[in-house]
Amino acid sequence: MNRPLKIVGIVVALIVVILIALPFMINVNNYRPRIESELSAALGRPVHVGNLHLSLFSGSVSADDLSIADDPAFSKEAFIRAKALDVGVEVMPLIFSKALHITNLTLDTPQVSLVKTASGKWNFSSLGSNSKKSSSDSSNPNLSVNKLHVKNGTVTIANTGSSSKPHTYQNVDIGVEDFSLTSQFPFTLSADLPGGGNLKLKGKAGPIDSTDASLTPLEAEIKVTRFDLAASGLVDPSSGLGAVADFNGTMNSDGHQLKSSGTVTADKLKLSPKGTPAGKQVQAQYAIEHDLQKQTGQLTKGDVTAGKAVARLSGTYKIEPAATVLNMKLNADNMPVDDLEPLLPALGVTLPSGSSLKGGTLTADLGLTGPVDKLVIAGPLHLANSKLTGFSLGSKLAAISKFGGATNAGSDTLIENFSTNARMAPNGISTQNVNLTVPSFGVVTGNGTISPGGDLNYKMAAKLSGGAAAGLSQLAGLQGGSGTIPFMIEGTTSNPRFVPDVKGLLGNQLKSGIPGLPGNTQGGSVVNSLSGVFGKKKPK
Repeated sequence: MNRPLKIVGIVVALIVVILIALPFMINVNNYRPRIESELSAALGRPVHVGNLHLSLFSGSVSADDLSIADDPAFSKEAFIRAKALDVGVEVMPLIFSKALHITNLTLDTPQVSLVKTASGKWNFSSLGSNSKKSSSDSSNPNLSVNKLHVKNGTVTIANTGSSSKPHTYQNVDIGVEDFSLTSQFPFTLSADLPGGGNLKLKGKAGPIDSTDASLTPLEAEIKVTRFDLAASGLVDPSSGLGAVADFNGTMNSDGHQLKSSGTVTADKLKLSPKGTPAGKQVQAQYAIEHDLQKQTGQLTKGDVTAGKAVARLSGTYKIEPAATVLNMKLNADNMPVDDLEPLLPALGVTLPSGSSLKGGTLTADLGLTGPVDKLVIAGPLHLANSKLTGFSLGSKLAAISKFGGATNAGSDTLIENFSTNARMAPNGISTQNVNLTVPSFGVVTGNGTISPGGDLNYKMAAKLSGGAAAGLSQLAGLQGGSGTIPFMIEGTTSNPRFVPDVKGLLGNQLKSGIPGLPGNTQGGSVVNSLSGVFGKKKPK
């Protein structure tokens, strides 16, 4: 019994010795030129592989380093440089017939540099461009690998001619099965996004386009978590755009047309340089059709919701070197103001200090045009049956209580109707044809602007009704009881100041032919009365 066990032990020991000795007996570096040649032929780029090591236990050949040259039209530096390359091989054919059958490739800690030109061409577009041209040449076979793995990678993406810094993606991990240049293959991809957040893709790609690898057909599910737009560096800081977003969606490309749809959920949304992050979550369901060569697209669905408020966005866009240019429409009917009010800070809209909008609805029909970092938003706005709490327009005019005989103007402003043609742009906000109906005293009309810093410059007219109009006629000496008073709004959005438009008032008086003007004390009494109404010193 001891003798057979002893023989088995000797045999096992001999096998172990052979397995240990074989890597030294087989000079695997003899295969390096072939590996470099096959990879270079398949990729259409010079490939350099470092010193090789053979491990029969794992059935793999490893290289100390790997580099793949960039497209010479872009640079002379390496397109990919990896710390190590592991090549899985079939051991028996390698030992007995010296045939190299690759089963898997693993790139360890690669650094990848992706560059895009102003015309939309990528430096990886020419990868594999020679493979199909030479498919009949046995010395340049199509590369196929059972498993391909990229681990712990770093990818930088840059645009030629752009002043913005390259964007860096860390911890890039790619897994591919049954990889071939000439057929479809499944893949997974994950990466840490610049500025925070994580990206995951799962789908199928291929066959690799022989003329432009960036046009390779692709279908995938996409998941993005906690992507910080402002910290990513993907948008110009001066644009004021920001959000922390989650995304779930799909994309499908035939190599020429890309279709994508999904849902974006944004927290801390910010849409203006002067804005502050919104206190309410915004969700958007979208669908786009994108032309990969022209870099243009159409938003076919864009439902934006905040609570019960729903707006619909549609239109076209074009990706240009400096920024993406929009030509879109935003339509929103009867959105609840209570759901919109928390979003006003994100738009850079500042209400008077201590005030807030409550109740009512907002309707908008807006056009969004221009580069996203210099976007112009213009169109009609209509606010109905709302209340500006903590702000009394009556007390600001300082005349309402006197005109109506009341002792308290109240602390809020009831808004029956507010409409205007608004234009919001980097150089400020313009509101034309303002029409404000406040039941307690009448209608206010006019035009004005708000500077990027929040400075107000408005020329308005208040047409008072009821007792307020009669009081105005009595106080100012107006004829006919028209109850119209011109005034200006100055100061800032957080602290507006209402001042009398004395010149405008006198102009109206002269046009009306009021007795005693000029040279009559009645004209002076009008100025003195109105100056007192607005808290101004009477002219001497």
